[in-house]
Amino acid sequence: MPRIERSATVTWEGNLARGTGLISAATGAFSELPYSLPIRIGAGNEGKTSPEELLAAAHAGCFATGLAGELTRRGTPPGRLEIGCLITMDEVEGKGHQIVHSTIDAVARVDGIDTAGLDEAARAADQGCPFSELIRASAGVTINARLEGGS
Repeated sequence: MPRIERSATVTWEGNLARGTGLISAATGAFSELPYSLPIRIGAGNEGKTSPEELLAAAHAGCFATGLAGELTRRGTPPGRLEIGCLITMDEVEGKGHQIVHSTIDAVARVDGIDTAGLDEAARAADQGCPFSELIRASAGVTINARLEGGS
C-alpha cells in the first residue's frame, strides 16, 4: 500500500469560551463544519461537530474496512456491516481532559460464519486498524461484534 496522507484545516475566531471554529477537509468531503468549546463539552450538538465526533467517525470507518477485509479473506464477505464508535473523553488527574476510551460496536450480516469466526475476524481487524493502535497508545479500546439478529 502506498503512503497515505490526508489533511484538514481549521479556522478559529474568538476566545476559548465564546469562540467558534470551522473544520474543512482538503478533499472537499466536508467543508466548514462548525464547532465550539460549549458543543465539545455540552450535551447538545446544535448541528455542530467536535474533534471527538470526527475521531469516532474515523475509528469506525477504519475498523469497518478492516473487518470487511478480514471477512473477505476468510471467504465470508460481509453483506452489511454497521459500525458504531463511542469516544470517551474524561478528566485525567494532572493531564486535564484526555481521550480515555474508544468503544466499537459492530453488527455484521455475514453468510457462512459463526460468532467465533466473527470474533476472530474482529480481533484481527482491530489489530490491523491504525486508529485502534493510535488510540491504544494512550487509552483503551473495546471491540464488541455480533452477527445481525444475534444478541
